[in-house]
Amino acid sequence: MSATLTEPDAAPRSPKARPPHRPTGVGPRKKKPLPWAPWLLLAPSLLLLGVMVLYPTIVMFIQSFTNLEIKNKMLGTSPDFVGFENYIEVFTESDFPAVLARSLGLMVVLTVIIVALGMLIGLLMTKLSRGWRLAVSIALLLAWAMPPLSATVVFGWIFDTDYGLVNWALNTITGTQDFRGHSWLIDPWSFMMVLVIIVVWQSVPFAAVTFYAGLGQVPDEVLEASGLDGASAWQRFRFIVLPYMRNVITAVLVLETIWNLRIFTQVYALQQQGGLASETNILPTYLFRQGLGEFGVTAAIGVFMVILLMAISYFNVRNSLKEEEEL
Repeated sequence: MSATLTEPDAAPRSPKARPPHRPTGVGPRKKKPLPWAPWLLLAPSLLLLGVMVLYPTIVMFIQSFTNLEIKNKMLGTSPDFVGFENYIEVFTESDFPAVLARSLGLMVVLTVIIVALGMLIGLLMTKLSRGWRLAVSIALLLAWAMPPLSATVVFGWIFDTDYGLVNWALNTITGTQDFRGHSWLIDPWSFMMVLVIIVVWQSVPFAAVTFYAGLGQVPDEVLEASGLDGASAWQRFRFIVLPYMRNVITAVLVLETIWNLRIFTQVYALQQQGGLASETNILPTYLFRQGLGEFGVTAAIGVFMVILLMAISYFNVRNSLKEEEEL
């Protein structure tokens, strides 16, 4: 006979406690991000851009459609609205087209030379030992750090008419005195040659350092594999290095194009040392000298320069947006 053991004094067992049922799709509450926080952080920069860039641009755009002159400033009178007369005058009744062509030609020459030399120096730095690479980097940074006005004054003395190093060297090499008293700045072509030397000397360091940094992104394994497959140095550079460096080259190309279109200090300083302003003006110096009289015409030139620079910058912005979409 079987017996059943019972425990009358024991408390009845209760099921395990379960967490309260949460409706489906309802998670823990999260703090809502502040929608105005990014704008609050950007407010100082936006305010500075509005005061320093947007407001002067709007004023310049409005003045370009008026006949504002210095007499209006002195007498406190309001200018008259003239529509597109200033723009028509700029392109038909002034030497602005010649200045524009000179500026664009100088921009192309400077950009090509700077990008080409920068790439060559960047490639050279990848082949140098650590010590030589450090020395080249220091030399590039010293040239880049020199103020444009100081560099122009130094090169002005190098090409000086009576005491310049270039004239002395040419007289020594040729064994004559043909270059004694020769002025390199009086002729527009030799003036532009000196200007190109100065600008290239100061601009190549940025391109070289940037390209050197970009060359570090090219995988060594790919280059070694292509070398084993029989690819020449030019083929490796064309089909491997350039595709990897495309974004870096595009950025440097656009930046140098904009900077070379905006050079002012070097041109103005060389003109003060003996150059003819009427035959060596480019857009910034032409705008500066024109601004001493008719402000309406000057504003029209400024608006055209802004549109031109924005058109050039568009390619850089579009390339950056494409990169973000591909990531």
